[in-house]
Parts: sequence; C-alpha cells; structure tokens
Amino acid sequence: MRPPSDLSKTSRALWKAIVSEYGLEDPAGLKILEVGLQALDRAQRCREQIDRDGELVADRFGQKKPHPLLPAERDSRAQFMAAMKALNLDLEPLQDGPGRPAGR
Repeated sequence: MRPPSDLSKTSRALWKAIVSEYGLEDPAGLKILEVGLQALDRAQRCREQIDRDGELVADRFGQKKPHPLLPAERDSRAQFMAAMKALNLDLEPLQDGPGRPAGR
C-alpha cells in the first residue's frame, strides 16, 4: 500500500510504518490515517511559520498579540491525535518485536 503523495516525507514514512506494523488495510482505516497525517503536516507547517514569526506578533497598532496560527496548530494536532485514537493504535502491533511480553 502506497502512502498518499500529498503527505510530507516524514508523514509518508509514518504511513508506511503504521500500515506495516498494524496491518491496516480497510478503506475506512486508511482514510482516517490519511486525514490524520494531513493534519499532522498542517500542524508542522503552522509550527514552522510560528517559529519564524515568533509566538507574539504585532498587530496594525503595534500591540503584541498571539500568533494567529497558534489555534490552527493546536487544532491540527488535536485532529491528528483523534485520528490515531480512532484507529486504536495504542494496541500491540501485529509483528513480534521489542516491547512488553505477550499476555501482559
């Protein structure tokens, strides 16, 4: 399964890891993952702009105000977390590997 081309390089790598480790194949699950990773990319773009501009910016009167992208970053991160929760990715992956022993 190939990740959507509109995702960032980092999100495409995460897509591949999640699909592989959790055996995600159903169309609804793949769409939730796609939308979640799009939200993660949006949050990252917002974060990069906030880092460039600073968390406080001057309005037209010269008064310091919170950066207008702060709510968009927060909301996008929340959307990503909601998508991950909807996928129940807090469960053990299908592949054996390091981590908790089975049955615990």
